Amino acid sequence: MTHSTPSRHTPANRLARLPYWLLAALLLGVILLWNILSDADYALIFSAVAKGIWVTVYVCLIAFACALLVGLVFGLARLSKIRVVQEAATFYVEIVRGVPMLVILYYIAFVGAPGLVDLINWAGNGLLSLDVGSLGQGLADFSIRDLNFTTRAILALVIGYSAFIAEIFRAGIESVEKGQIEAARSLGMNSWQSMRHIILPQAVRRVLPPLGNDFVAMLKDSSLVSVLGVQDITQLGKLYATSTFRFFETYNVVAFLYLVMTIALSLLVRYIEKKMPQRSNT
Repeated sequence: MTHSTPSRHTPANRLARLPYWLLAALLLGVILLWNILSDADYALIFSAVAKGIWVTVYVCLIAFACALLVGLVFGLARLSKIRVVQEAATFYVEIVRGVPMLVILYYIAFVGAPGLVDLINWAGNGLLSLDVGSLGQGLADFSIRDLNFTTRAILALVIGYSAFIAEIFRAGIESVEKGQIEAARSLGMNSWQSMRHIILPQAVRRVLPPLGNDFVAMLKDSSLVSVLGVQDITQLGKLYATSTFRFFETYNVVAFLYLVMTIALSLLVRYIEKKMPQRSNT
């Protein structure tokens, strides 16, 4: 008499294999979601705070995309054989990494932004002296009010995270075996061609998981932009709580929204980490 073994891929078995912390987080999320759906006060708070989701996502996506580009440039500069370029990139990375993100936000918003506007005005006045029409006039008339706090917050996040991303790219590039670089050179490729076709594709695959972790960290740090008045989840929650004195319920909803986004992204990053070794071996 044969006995059939239960499938390991049934929903019950998959649920049993979930880590306890994730089960506890799911249970907490279900409780908060039930309160939002069934409690009128929670539903009202959710409708008020959820308006900041788009701002949070928008700030993170734009800032992270720009930080990737800036970080790649500085990561390559750190590996440059030109000492001045290497030292300048290292100076940027080490200084920025040593300053707290909140301080960078304040510095860019109230020191860097006015300095940037002065630079734009100077360039505009220079173009006007060269009789370059409307472009020079537009730059000369550019004022600090034209640089809103959302833009300043994005610029601060780009500067803050590009330094960390530069180190991730540098480590990923240096992890590629030197034999592959020598093989590319033997095929007649120059430094740029070997970097573009051989080194960077492998380095990018290897740094995807840590880049994903940085995106999760940026999503959490984006709550700091509320100190500049940017209407993100945290700022809308703070405004609602101070006007209604429902601090407990409001920050429960705020925490719930951040947890949903960060846990979902963290699980996605872990999934990528598990798949990357298999992909790199193919």
